[in-house]
Formats: sequence, C-alpha cells, structure tokens
Amino acid sequence: MSAPVDALDPVRAELLRAARASADAVLERARDDADATLRGARATADAVLARARELGAADGAAGAARERVRAAQDAWAAELAARAEVYAVLRDAVRAGVRRALADDAATSSAVAAAARDALGPRARVTAAAEGGVTADAPGRRVDLSADALADRALDRLGVRAATLWEPS
Repeated sequence: MSAPVDALDPVRAELLRAARASADAVLERARDDADATLRGARATADAVLARARELGAADGAAGAARERVRAAQDAWAAELAARAEVYAVLRDAVRAGVRRALADDAATSSAVAAAARDALGPRARVTAAAEGGVTADAPGRRVDLSADALADRALDRLGVRAATLWEPS
C-alpha cells in the first residue's frame, strides 16, 4: 500500500529547497565575509608589524646616535682633563723654575723689585713675596711680581701656542 499523498508535500519540498538555498547563500556570504575580514586583519597586522620595524629601526638609530654623541663627549672630557693635568704639571714646573731663578740670583730679584718701582713710582711700597719675587703697592694701584704671578703670566702669554703641548711631536 502506498502512503497517501499530501497536497502540501510539494510546497514543503519547495520551502525546504528554498531554505537550504538561502542557508547555503548565507553560509557562502559568511565565508566570504570571514575571508575578507581575515585578509583585512592580516594586512593590518602586516602594516602594524612593518611600522613597528620602522619605529624600532629609527629608535635604534636614534639610540646609536645618542651613544655616539655621548662617547664623543666622554672622549672630549677625558682629553680636556688630560690637557688640564698636563698644563697643571707644566705650570707647577714653571713656577718652581721661576722661584729657583729668583732665589739663586740676587741680581734678578733686584731687577724684579726695580720693575715694580718703575711700574708704580718711587713711593711704591715693595714687599718680598713668600715664594719669591715681590708685590708693590701705591695709592690705588698694586703690582704682583711674585714668582707664581710671573710664571702664570709667562704661561698666559703662550696663548693658543700652548695647544702645541697636546699635539703629537
């Protein structure tokens, strides 16, 4: 025996087919949307990664530049400290030499005192300096011809020629 034919079977079959077609179309659009979203996310991730690499490289270059500047400043500071040390040793040696010259030679000491009187006049009060040489005072004026002052002025007169002390020989 056969089952009775329902008049709605063709309608149900068509509705089921249409629903399946609609579901397949929705599923296909969802897959396409998911693929597009995934492609967009990958492109965004690639762009973010490329930008991060650029920023990292720029940051690294800036850090390296700062380090080079710091190293150059440190080297310059070390060179200046060495120059100051050499100059201090030279100044001490010149001062000691002038002290010895003034102590060993009475004529030189007399000449220094005479130079002080010539600078300030015959009424100048000339006083022997402890380390050698003299200082002289007159109203409103003073002359320092002590051994250290004479040595320092001699070194000051070197001016830029003192830079030859730092140059290789």
